[in-house]
Amino acid sequence: MSPTIQKRSEKAWASPGKLVYVGEQQKEAVEIAAFHYTETACHETALKTADECRALQREPGITWINIEGLHDTVLMEQIGIQFGLHPLIIEDILNTDQRPKLDDMGDYISVVLKMLDYDEDSGGIVTEQVSLILGDNFLISFQEGRQGDLFDPVRERIRSGKGKIRKMGPDYLAYALIDGIVDNYFAITEKISEKIEEIEEKLLSDPSNETIHAIHHLKLAILHLKKYIWPMREIINALAKGESPLIMESTLIYLRDVYDHIIHAIDTIETTRDMISGMLDIYLSSVSNRMNQVMKVLTVIATIFIPLTFIAGVYGMNFKYMPELDWPWGYPMVMGFMAVAAGVMLLLFKRKNWM
Repeated sequence: MSPTIQKRSEKAWASPGKLVYVGEQQKEAVEIAAFHYTETACHETALKTADECRALQREPGITWINIEGLHDTVLMEQIGIQFGLHPLIIEDILNTDQRPKLDDMGDYISVVLKMLDYDEDSGGIVTEQVSLILGDNFLISFQEGRQGDLFDPVRERIRSGKGKIRKMGPDYLAYALIDGIVDNYFAITEKISEKIEEIEEKLLSDPSNETIHAIHHLKLAILHLKKYIWPMREIINALAKGESPLIMESTLIYLRDVYDHIIHAIDTIETTRDMISGMLDIYLSSVSNRMNQVMKVLTVIATIFIPLTFIAGVYGMNFKYMPELDWPWGYPMVMGFMAVAAGVMLLLFKRKNWM
């Protein structure tokens, strides 16, 4: 049993709201990076405590706090207390095998997402949970702390002041992060499509056990993509409805655009899944055709040897009186007749395209 499943089973008997980190520790220490910006200025700093996070949020402007590493449950609890987060919300953040979900708590919105990547070496999907807490003037993002993320373009836009991000509220910042995560889904599907093209060439030329293993890995990858992307449609649709006062009217059109991207990604996944199913059929057909070719060759060889075996059997009988046995040219004549018979049968098979 994997460590994640063991922790999950232990947590099943815990009281609701008890903070238990479910997942593998990705970083030795939790890193807290903060952006505090207005339309005209931006300040970037590294924080260490929950009190510093709350103090920075009280200043005028928009605060984005990004936390990498979730294993320090004491720090997570302190951050939850400072920002008034429900213990069940913190529990969902620490549960890294959590299904993508959305919780509107009135004065803040909690969103759990999956940041995905495709490992070409193993053929599997690498997941990292990302949780967003959207408030009236702040956004907190929680990451497991794997190497790198997709938020660097957003950070650069905040630093440079390009685009609308410093002119808009934290809801637009949340949109920008979600949009980066969703756009990466298309990069993953493109990599899988390229892998499918490679496997299709092998299927038609030389199918092997490695080919069927590669198809199986692709099938699992598509299942994981569907598992994590499908709930995103409900999440983005709920945000795009604009029922929460934390989502400004000006941001709704951007969220609807992300919703369209999610629908497109889901359609692409369904199409890719059908292609993989077709590849399994092609593999089985290729193996069957190759087996048929082998059987045809063996059948032709066996058919040619049937009359030769008959002739050899006749002259292998131990009768005393067989006139051909005393002929001087009996042996060469029989061997020649056998060769002619085999040649005639070969010509006949070729004329009928049986070989």
